[in-house]
Amino acid sequence: MIKIWKPEVFHGMGKKKDYFEGWYFKSVSKDEKTAYAIIAGLSITKNANNSHAFVMLMDARNKILHYHQYPLSSFSADKEKFEVKIDKNSFSLNNINLDIDDGKTRIKAQLKFENIIPWPVSRFSPGVMGIYAFIPFLECYHGVLSLNHSISGYVEINGVNKDFTGGKGYIEKDWGSSMPSSWIWIQTNHFDEEGLSLFGSIAKIPWLGNYFTGYIFGLLYNNELYKFTTYNGAKIEKLDVSKNNIQIILTHKHLKLEINANRTEGVDIPAPKLGEMTNTVNESLQSRIDIKLSKKEDNEIILLFEGTGRNAGLEFVGDLDELLKGF
Repeated sequence: MIKIWKPEVFHGMGKKKDYFEGWYFKSVSKDEKTAYAIIAGLSITKNANNSHAFVMLMDARNKILHYHQYPLSSFSADKEKFEVKIDKNSFSLNNINLDIDDGKTRIKAQLKFENIIPWPVSRFSPGVMGIYAFIPFLECYHGVLSLNHSISGYVEINGVNKDFTGGKGYIEKDWGSSMPSSWIWIQTNHFDEEGLSLFGSIAKIPWLGNYFTGYIFGLLYNNELYKFTTYNGAKIEKLDVSKNNIQIILTHKHLKLEINANRTEGVDIPAPKLGEMTNTVNESLQSRIDIKLSKKEDNEIILLFEGTGRNAGLEFVGDLDELLKGF
């Protein structure tokens, strides 16, 4: 139970089948010419021969995915804090060290993260899931471990070295049996104004033989996290997905968050279903997201922030009608 208040640590102790867990690190170089998503995790399936640990590296600019499998026995995790090792690779809130050589691809990396800003954890709201973190039968759980942080270090792929010193990063994780059948995910922390970060997710949530549409959005601005979530009473006033855009308008009490994200071509990466990495999701790290945050005060609309996020992560999977029906 204590792990409910530690979304970053390994939650899969004792799992034998139909389970996955993955930590997602987004890193963008200072010049914004290089954007990598590095994912470490494990897939535990009914067929033991298909179970494995893995390290993925998605090169967003060149649309290349490196996927490296390891036996489950190569995976180890600290019981009290987030420290994971997969073969010669290690991951924590503060570091990534990669040492991969499969005969075709050679990857070495040393990345250090500082000034991490996690989604707050409190007694009755243990992270981004809020009260839903206490529900024991959900198919998927989520954690936002760092909305924004600075990076130092490098990633070298087949002898080509990319310097990430001065860059920006983001960390999240998922664990459970399957990813949702339909979802939208957006994330950016590259604005003209420093210190901003936007994260958002809308997903179909199975619930007691039926389902509902859950949503979690957070905008970090001026050291304050503005939350628009299912569990805090926020409402989605508009949700529209077209070939080129995703539009979302959320309200919470006197606040309004307007989002207009452009859809760009991404990279197909594996995703879990009943623990097995048999699904795929197309993810872009080069979208742009226009946002506007405003509040109503004394019948007057006051603009708090308006700007565009670059190097945005964006995913849309499944059926928009499913999401709309679940409100």
